[in-house]
Amino acid sequence: MVSLRLSLNDVLPQDSDRALLVGRAWLPGQPGGPTPIAVAGEQIYDLSALAPTVSQLLDAPNVAHAVRAHLSRSVPLGSLESCLAATEQSNSDLMHLLAPVDLQAIRACGVTFISSMLERVIEEQAHGDPMQAEALRKSIGEEIGAQISAIKPGSPAAMRLKDSLIKRGVWSQYLEVGIGPDAEVFNKAQPMSAVGTGAQIGILERSSWNNPEPELVLAVNSSGTVVGATLGNDVNLRDWEGRSALLLGRAKDNNASCAIGPFIRLLDEHFSVDDLRRLRIDVEVAGEDGFKVGGGYDLTQISRDPLDLVAQALNRNHQYPDGIVLFLGTAFAPTQDRGEPGRGFTHKLGDVVSIRSPQLGTLSNRIDYCDRIAPWTFGVGALMRNLAARGLLRG
Repeated sequence: MVSLRLSLNDVLPQDSDRALLVGRAWLPGQPGGPTPIAVAGEQIYDLSALAPTVSQLLDAPNVAHAVRAHLSRSVPLGSLESCLAATEQSNSDLMHLLAPVDLQAIRACGVTFISSMLERVIEEQAHGDPMQAEALRKSIGEEIGAQISAIKPGSPAAMRLKDSLIKRGVWSQYLEVGIGPDAEVFNKAQPMSAVGTGAQIGILERSSWNNPEPELVLAVNSSGTVVGATLGNDVNLRDWEGRSALLLGRAKDNNASCAIGPFIRLLDEHFSVDDLRRLRIDVEVAGEDGFKVGGGYDLTQISRDPLDLVAQALNRNHQYPDGIVLFLGTAFAPTQDRGEPGRGFTHKLGDVVSIRSPQLGTLSNRIDYCDRIAPWTFGVGALMRNLAARGLLRG
């Protein structure tokens, strides 16, 4: 079995000595429950005295300052190393990591990179058939790829290109959100449903063409301010979405199909929005059959500024009183054949997907079928009852 990447060197950022990391862990006890945590000096600290939920924590007026002040007078709950060991073993009797978000809406932006936009056009044209996709990949890439690479979405030049492509019969709904004024923003998953690093992630057994989508995920408070960032896997069923865009929800929102983690790195003097704009993301898929595929991209390739995407997701037209986490899309779309020539890449059971950024650490998960992974049962109602039992609800 391929090992998950849950060592300290993998999970922590390269500059962990100055990174301000927050997240969630399940604390054992009677009653135990999910608790906001901070990681410092390879130790885990309880933040529940600051806020009972991560959502409320991130809404603090100066969350980075508040967390630092709390750490200066706190004693650790335990070591991160032992917590990671319990996480890898799925040992619910010990402190283990959860996804670093809770009540926030989980939203996502699509087709924000040229390479992924072209792949979506190919999916649509191939009607979810990977055999047709390979031939389309060459012809569509030659037809429109070079023209779009320098276009700013929503610009006059983009509108002229749109008119030209319509006249030539190669327009697509994916091109509309790729180069038009309005970004694609959709609901990826329900609050409380995301899984964290070390957990299993799910694909549908009926899907025969699917892949990971390694993405930067922004943590945004209720006022629309970006306060931190983490990594995400927007697990995608390419055959389902390719058959019809109306199946997007079925392709995206399934049991354990949204992974976020390992921690949220708070913005501060060492980690800024400009650092987000230059972030590097790498991914590797390692199968039990010996197959490996990997790749990476820089956020400098994104077609829309991250803050513009946030403004399109949360604004005067749509509020989120518990904040949001926003997936920014990906430039990674593996096409390497895995098995039969021409059928491209798709997941197999047991695949380990590791998504890495030097500033954010590694998110590592193992693939299984959605209906074989433990069902999601701990929702908002369960959280409220748990916090009340632990005396953590306060006005």
